[in-house]
Amino acid sequence: MDEEYDVILLGTGLKECVLAGLLGVAGKKILHMDRNKYYGGESASMTPLEDLYSKFNLPSPPSDTGRGRDWNVDLIPKFLMANGLLVKLLIHTGVTRYLEFKCIEGSYVYKGQKIHKVPADEREALGSSLMGLFEKRRFRNLLVWINEYDEKDPKTYKDIPPNTRMIDAFKKFGLDQDTIDFTGHALALHSDDDYLEKPALESIKRIKLYSESLARYGKSPYLYPLYGLGELPQGFARLSAIYGGTYMLDKPADEIVYENGVVVGVRSGDQTARCKAVICDPSYAPDKVKKVGRVIRAVCLLRHPVSVGSNASPISIQIIIPQKQVQRHNDIYVCCMGQSNMVTPKDWYVALVSTTVETNNPENEIKPGLALLEPIYQKFVSVSDLYEPIDDGTTSKLFITSSYDATTHFESTCLDILDVYRRYMGEPFDFSKVTRGLDADDSQEGAQ
Repeated sequence: MDEEYDVILLGTGLKECVLAGLLGVAGKKILHMDRNKYYGGESASMTPLEDLYSKFNLPSPPSDTGRGRDWNVDLIPKFLMANGLLVKLLIHTGVTRYLEFKCIEGSYVYKGQKIHKVPADEREALGSSLMGLFEKRRFRNLLVWINEYDEKDPKTYKDIPPNTRMIDAFKKFGLDQDTIDFTGHALALHSDDDYLEKPALESIKRIKLYSESLARYGKSPYLYPLYGLGELPQGFARLSAIYGGTYMLDKPADEIVYENGVVVGVRSGDQTARCKAVICDPSYAPDKVKKVGRVIRAVCLLRHPVSVGSNASPISIQIIIPQKQVQRHNDIYVCCMGQSNMVTPKDWYVALVSTTVETNNPENEIKPGLALLEPIYQKFVSVSDLYEPIDDGTTSKLFITSSYDATTHFESTCLDILDVYRRYMGEPFDFSKVTRGLDADDSQEGAQ
């Protein structure tokens, strides 16, 4: 350990692992440490099932839960957009050769006590139960406009330039409040309504991303690694060996060492590894972060798939409950997966309900989500603090990632990864370097 590194990463959470991969590709010499015996930090996959029960101080799981090893329960499940930033970063690092992805079967939104499939193209919009006949036509016009929108070509603006507020863009198309709700929250994936006052271009890009991701594999825009997200950090650990990086689990970081206010190393026991910078999650630098909120997550084991009102219930699903539908400020997220995702034994399902905490009774806040899962075999509820770094780290060379938010997709996580990359490297990540797709012929994986 007594060597000099370009950067030491503390914690093997998803963000730190993706950053390690990007920096390894960029030719940096890396040491990656974690105080735990397992990969993943906060975003770990719990396997066998006994580990999940003991983490929540419960006795061993009942025998009908099957073989403990058949469970891979993600504490913070998040889906990848098929055409999103994270997939592009994963392809760039080469880690995708160690992973296999599967398309999530359904994308749904909650309206008026029921769940409805999110209409993602013009044909689905016309058959959707979310809207009446005239509203469908207005919504279709919005989709066509977004699809053709090109910020470089003012002819495509249709009198709505990119800096128009999104609320004004919606008004131009005459959309009603429910349609605005599911467009902003289930297609553009905003987690609250602040976006309505912001330039329309951001929402247009987000809805385009949803449509492009959906066009990739057809059932939904979301992908998930077989055997759960725990596969990602392990893939990166294998990858880093190729780039000459070093991984150490079960290695406490007792002290981040500074000289003249700048990071120079990390001490573990009586050894100190020297470095030019440290990247870590908030738990490794508690005095350098501020609390910005709390998130509640309920992991639920189920004996049945989530009922969506149609005959065949999809095994894997995401449901977004827009905040206005349940008189809240933040959306509630629900996702569920099963054996086809290699995360549970046959005829078992694992679901998650999460949201940003707004009151002193967090569990009450996720009731609308839990109600969609009943009956629940066992639930594991946790409330976590959300932390952000107090400065950008460019002076001290200590770069801290933010805590994982309540969303069940990766886009916000990815923006944080790219932000830390930019702060450390001094320039943004260049996406023009990513030339292949997930379904490139020379790769051994694909999404099924």
